[in-house]
Amino acid sequence: MSTEIFLAFITYAFVTSITPGPNNSMLLASGVNYGFLRSLPHVLGISVGFALMVMAVGAGLGRVFDAFPFMYSVLRICGATYLVYLAWQIATARPMQDSIAPGRPFGFWKAAGFQWVNPKAWIMAIGAISTYVPEGEDIRYVAIISILFAIVNAPSITVWVTFGAMLRHWLTDIRHLRIFNILMAILLLLSLYPLLFQ
Repeated sequence: MSTEIFLAFITYAFVTSITPGPNNSMLLASGVNYGFLRSLPHVLGISVGFALMVMAVGAGLGRVFDAFPFMYSVLRICGATYLVYLAWQIATARPMQDSIAPGRPFGFWKAAGFQWVNPKAWIMAIGAISTYVPEGEDIRYVAIISILFAIVNAPSITVWVTFGAMLRHWLTDIRHLRIFNILMAILLLLSLYPLLFQ
């Protein structure tokens, strides 16, 4: 991989990872409701799950969408349905009690599995492979791209959890927390707009 391609890919990975989307909205809400440490499995699940998705797309899974375009519509409908469910869970989350919020944050496996129904993650993965993996490269090159994406992704999305954990101290009032959770649920729903209506 040339230096120019490497720097361009790192930039792509950073920008697509740190910008708002379903994962980052949920991480912000998780940081507020559960704190930094309890949200770390969610962060790791996203990074590892997404790296595996990039690897799968690079190994040929992305061609399924080329061969069967309706599959992308199925993915968008399934992903949208699940995001609406998650938005409802966030909006109706019970208030935190002192340092430990009731309920459970997204775990590692749930966060990793969510990547496979997250339309933004599919767009990012397909974009990474189609743009930064030259024609004819073998699976080792794809593996490098996948690992680099995970390395860039983890600290980028951790910013959202950190910000949420910082807000936690100002959201101890039940009314303020409820308003915040409802706003996060609305933002999560709004993240569907470009995915469903592009």
